[in-house]
Amino acid sequence: SLWGDIPFSEAGNPDISDPIFDSQIAVYASAISLLDEGISILNAANSGSIPEDIYFSGDKANWIAAANTLKARFYLHQKDYPSAFTAAQNGISSASGDMMYKPGNAASGDNNLFWTILEGSRSGDIGNSVDGVESYLIQMLDSGNALSRNNAKTDETARKAYYTINSSTGSSNSGIIEENEPQNMVTYFENQLILAESAARNGSLADGLPYLNNVRAWMNTGGHINSNFQDQSYSYLAYDAADFDNGGIENTDGIDSKSAFLREVIEERYVSGFGMHIPYNDSRRLRKSDSSIAVPYVLVNGPQSGPWPERMPYATTELNSNSNAPAEDPGIFTKTRVNQ
Repeated sequence: SLWGDIPFSEAGNPDISDPIFDSQIAVYASAISLLDEGISILNAANSGSIPEDIYFSGDKANWIAAANTLKARFYLHQKDYPSAFTAAQNGISSASGDMMYKPGNAASGDNNLFWTILEGSRSGDIGNSVDGVESYLIQMLDSGNALSRNNAKTDETARKAYYTINSSTGSSNSGIIEENEPQNMVTYFENQLILAESAARNGSLADGLPYLNNVRAWMNTGGHINSNFQDQSYSYLAYDAADFDNGGIENTDGIDSKSAFLREVIEERYVSGFGMHIPYNDSRRLRKSDSSIAVPYVLVNGPQSGPWPERMPYATTELNSNSNAPAEDPGIFTKTRVNQ
């Protein structure tokens, strides 16, 4: 999703030194096809413990579920909401099936990536406040801030503390970038929020609401924070459809209740997806025709009116060494094919 067209069909072939750049659309189709192939192989395979499997220890059901959630993610990137819903129905069905990078399994140097950055030579480079001004995310979690997403059914006190980063050193942190804190890759909450958004888009608010409430029920057990913050207050009570009526949650401007619900789902993706690519991917996916439900952070509603960063630049080594690479990088403001 980050670069657009990339080498894929010929990449990794030792007999091809200059792989062609496949279109982003073709790469998505090929990736989904590979996932389908993997699912088929796993369905026919025997189950058994595999100590070398650092994610699921050989549990094929977990791998199949994660593959389906990845399919749902890729369909969502392409705005194919019916296919996203279908894939997610077979995706990760509980947080115990999350695919995560879990530090601490190697002799040394196996730590949370962001902890490593701050604990090394990059002190001060990663954080969520600058000169006393907190990031949009932290402001949203602050009950005393005008941007707060706290409401009668939502208390974000613990999550705010868990997400707050001390950028001076890695060892100063006990929350989301604590030394051995797992990092999300493919998760239950993402799968449920794909179901929530896709079901509502394909049908009604009532169709999507149970899936959002599944995420809230999980968070209401404290599953979204670590043990260092369990003693702080948090609450995620189930929403009702009426909560999104005019004047209600995400509806201060009198939009229809389904759009307000979709705003809440996208906002939960933004908050829960902290540390993942979800916020960036959503800002680009929604820009063309759904900007009214996007989270208005800096990549959506920044100090300038655009253009906005739409892609990552190709590595200079690829441009210089691959004769099939573009003559020059398209630039970070060029939209990738799925977002045009």
